[in-house]
Amino acid sequence: MTIEIKAPTLPESVPDGTIANWYKNVGDTVARDELLVDIETDKVVIEVVSPTDGTLKEILKEAGETIVSNQAIGSVLPSDGKQAAVAAAAEVEAQAPPAAQAEAASSEAEAMISPAAKKLIEENDLDSASIAGSGKDGRITKEDILKKLESGSTSQPVAAVSSVKAAASIGVSEEGRLEERVPMSRLRAKVAERLLHASQSTAMLTTFNEVNMKPVMDIRNRYKEEFEKAHDGTRLGFMSFFVRACTEALKRYPAVNASLDGGDVVYHGYQDIGVAVSSPRGLVVPVLRNVDSMGLAQVEKQIRDFGLKARDGKLSIDEMLGGTFTISNGGVFGSLLSTPILNPPQTAILGMHKIQERPMAVSGEVVVLPMMYLALSYDHRMIDGKEAVQFLVTVKELLEDPTRLLLEI
Repeated sequence: MTIEIKAPTLPESVPDGTIANWYKNVGDTVARDELLVDIETDKVVIEVVSPTDGTLKEILKEAGETIVSNQAIGSVLPSDGKQAAVAAAAEVEAQAPPAAQAEAASSEAEAMISPAAKKLIEENDLDSASIAGSGKDGRITKEDILKKLESGSTSQPVAAVSSVKAAASIGVSEEGRLEERVPMSRLRAKVAERLLHASQSTAMLTTFNEVNMKPVMDIRNRYKEEFEKAHDGTRLGFMSFFVRACTEALKRYPAVNASLDGGDVVYHGYQDIGVAVSSPRGLVVPVLRNVDSMGLAQVEKQIRDFGLKARDGKLSIDEMLGGTFTISNGGVFGSLLSTPILNPPQTAILGMHKIQERPMAVSGEVVVLPMMYLALSYDHRMIDGKEAVQFLVTVKELLEDPTRLLLEI
């Protein structure tokens, strides 16, 4: 008796998902809680594991197909059933005539070639025995065939071109160069949709300022080793200072912490700050909740955990819901200045940038200081220019004199 593999229960804000990738093929042995498939939603990628030890019996939903909550996407044959099936197959094979055994061997060899690779082999009249497979257990993949075609080791370049064009994700330009066409992921498509909506449906403006990072850098250099020892290896970075500075500034300018709900303005009595994180599948914004009650160490640890989860595709939907304000740090990639786009229904977003030494005039003298440009994009329907500028100046002052954060002045 088989056990169904079901899609997880999705929240109301996520109506459906898409099968992103199966990690096992039909007939593969699986272990309980072993990762079987990724389901991509508009917000996160959800991992589905095997419900038991056994064999993957069938796949009901292939990669690219849409699923809904609790829908059956495959099934697993438990271990006992697997053993019986293997014994029965062995008995049939032992009783089969030589011709049947040869056919079985041929089928086994074909199983070591992916369907897309097999199609290219047939269209180009290639010998699969001469192609080294780079997939699992020596499986020949589509990429292996394309490399062989591109290397010129086949005598039928015309067929190679036609076969590549026939493949859904591979094409050849007019100049004869290979191009890969990859469907946009749901996550990246949703991000694009939200950014486009934000730019078209809000009265977005951006105000800029710059902050002298030397005071924060001095504190960090002086206490980073003690900080790391005192907080179980958590490193003292710059982001926690910005989160704390923004928290204090949001208290003073509640309109920057507000959100729009239809025709209503919602003023939040708390500060939940989203931190934009780049992941292999696109931009995600996990949320630090109730940051007013968090210390620098808690902020740093939470941000580090978010970064690791984003890299591994393990952020949960709950971790990305809500948020009253967002911070985006393009400086980690070397950005000197940019205009961040709003994250609706929030009304403002702060953009951090690269720290760069510049000559600055200080008390009539030229001093080289580590400076960072700050950018605050805001919805002018909700926030006046005066409030936006005052908010950004407050963040600047708190960072240039960090004792203000302790004294709350």
